[in-house]
Amino acid sequence: MEKVVVLIGAGSIGQAIVRRVSAGKHILLADLHAENNEAAAKTLSEAGFKVSTTLVDVSLRSSVEALIAKATAIGEVTGLIHAAGVSPSQATPETILKVDLYGTALVLELFGNIISKGGSGVIISSQSGHRLHALTSTEDKELATIDTEALLTLPLLQNVTDSLHAYQLSKRGNSLRVKAEAVRWGKRGARINAISPGIIITPLAKEELNGPRGESYRRMLSLSPAGRAGTPDEVGTVGALLMSEQGAFITGSDILMDGGVTAAYFYGELAPK
Repeated sequence: MEKVVVLIGAGSIGQAIVRRVSAGKHILLADLHAENNEAAAKTLSEAGFKVSTTLVDVSLRSSVEALIAKATAIGEVTGLIHAAGVSPSQATPETILKVDLYGTALVLELFGNIISKGGSGVIISSQSGHRLHALTSTEDKELATIDTEALLTLPLLQNVTDSLHAYQLSKRGNSLRVKAEAVRWGKRGARINAISPGIIITPLAKEELNGPRGESYRRMLSLSPAGRAGTPDEVGTVGALLMSEQGAFITGSDILMDGGVTAAYFYGELAPK
């Protein structure tokens, strides 16, 4: 039986991780857009990987269920990399909550039902969740544990009118959800973690740096301890650790890798006056 690594989201960060963990395995590449699948599949195939593709909309339960059916028909799902999502400049608050928050919870729930013993997964979250003003312990617990289909009915998610706030809530929810799901995944002998990157140079990030929020992003980078943006390969290295035997004691964690932007936000020159 083939071992399958499912990559949701065909972008640079997901590809950087999947290249490091999929030698000798079958990559099932799933994206909302066929052209993204085709471009990524070509790159990975030419690098020697066995790749299949399928379309998925993570905001629809039926679509994620269809993805799982395809993956399990190929073989044993030993790895999951969930790198799909929309940014504050790409979508409305409603869409961000549906895709980034609900969609991630759905992926965690359904893959947690079929991930193989010894398997592992990585969810790509964001530094934004770490800069959200403190929620109550009740709100945190609800984001982490409420039934997936009830998630978007939570009171704190009603009347969210700002896309950045929706994004921060979603990414905070991703981190909390990973902690809770790690308990359930552990009962199957599997692990799940998150990575919260800062600004990583991808085609989308380049658009952001030259878009309406570009000035604030450039200031963020210049005042961060690292003084620069990150690269997909740097995220790939962390992702590979989390999914490998070298990371076997790590589960339910969220690795913040943002060049110190969050540190500067709370304790440096980026701190609100």
